[in-house]
Amino acid sequence: MTELRKRGRGGDLDSTENISDKETDGEDRVGLAADAEGEGEGEADGEGDSKADTPEVPPSVDNTPECLNKALEGLSSRWKNWWVRGILSLTMITGFLLIIYLGPLMLILVVMMVQIKCFQEIITIGYRVYHSYDLPWFRTLSWYFLICVNYFFYGETVADYFGMLVQREEPLQFLARYHRFISFALYLAGFCMFVLSLVKKHYRLQFYMFAWTHVTLLIVVTQSHLVIQNLFEGMIWFIVPISIVICNDIMAYLFGFFFGRTPLIKLSPKKTWEGFIGGFFGTVVFGFIFAYLLAQYQYFVCPVEYDSETNSFTVECQPSELFVMQEYTLPAVVRSVLPWKTVNMYPFQVHSIALSTFASLIGPFGGFFASGFKRAFKIKDFANTIPGHGGIVDRFDCQYLMATFVHVYITSFIRGPNPSKVLQQLLVLQPEQQLSIYNLLRSHLRERGVLPPANAEAE
Repeated sequence: MTELRKRGRGGDLDSTENISDKETDGEDRVGLAADAEGEGEGEADGEGDSKADTPEVPPSVDNTPECLNKALEGLSSRWKNWWVRGILSLTMITGFLLIIYLGPLMLILVVMMVQIKCFQEIITIGYRVYHSYDLPWFRTLSWYFLICVNYFFYGETVADYFGMLVQREEPLQFLARYHRFISFALYLAGFCMFVLSLVKKHYRLQFYMFAWTHVTLLIVVTQSHLVIQNLFEGMIWFIVPISIVICNDIMAYLFGFFFGRTPLIKLSPKKTWEGFIGGFFGTVVFGFIFAYLLAQYQYFVCPVEYDSETNSFTVECQPSELFVMQEYTLPAVVRSVLPWKTVNMYPFQVHSIALSTFASLIGPFGGFFASGFKRAFKIKDFANTIPGHGGIVDRFDCQYLMATFVHVYITSFIRGPNPSKVLQQLLVLQPEQQLSIYNLLRSHLRERGVLPPANAEAE
């Protein structure tokens, strides 16, 4: 920035070969003024935020239901907030259980709605920052790119898990065959529209917002896609991770509320070491017990598959070894303390410890990241959607990080080749390709002795 400032003031003739003074006067006035303010005032307050890049903070709105306000009017603000958060948390947990009862399709729809709301909240902050400059097409292009990215990811999901449906419908066959090309063409159209929307004196701001939109898409849409991928592995891979993050949030809040004394991190002044450590142990215990309860039911452990005959999702299967009770020998150190030599439990319970550990120790950094983001733009919450909790992003900042970890964990340590997915891919091939694969597979099985030799079959 210093170099640009010197060029602008000194009138360096060489600089005109790359940048027109007329074009850069306006945008550099905004950008460099912001830098100057950031250098002068940022050192004083320790944050280095420029006024030009900070939105006008809207006045805080108390959207707590009137009935709760009346019922809790005699309490201090601290205890009132405790009760409001508790009641709303129980309400959301009840709603979550109802959605689970309604099945996989409803879960997918809820993930999509949460994704759209999160995107809207983050994009709205960007619009507040730069609304005074009247940047053309910003909101329109942001939502257009959201549609394009969702078309790409959900199209991939349809091609992978709904092969039978695609084979029955000719329009879907065309869309599946050229899906990636269509997705790329749609993105290129948006890219060209952005280039055409560039306005003199606002180039830098427009590229800021272009990057803002794409980072938001990366954080929100990509992670949402991974959540749905985890769901198709079995609802237990969807429910347990989400539940242990919720549990960690609640446990950390309770331990911090009652026992918190030692600040944990400057980004979140209300977070304490007592809450962090208490949340860890509470989450590990909860995850271990909750995994035991869910692992007993096919509805939760079986992969979610599409049944083309009934046009619905099915969750019926022979549970894998991961969800079959096994006997484990306890370590000698544990046996010296406990009276048991062996214990019976599901292997998935062991994996639940890894998931709970990540949710407790690494997951909160998603919340710290969101806190840093909010402090950078001097806002308390992303929105006022949920009384006492803030916006949807405020509740799901740790969930997205957890979703990525679960997906990586499944692909690295759990998932083997998926026969159903392989079959879906085979059905898309041409008949001669299918016959070729059939003959190769039959020859391979004969060599391994799984099938009888050809002369034995003839007899």
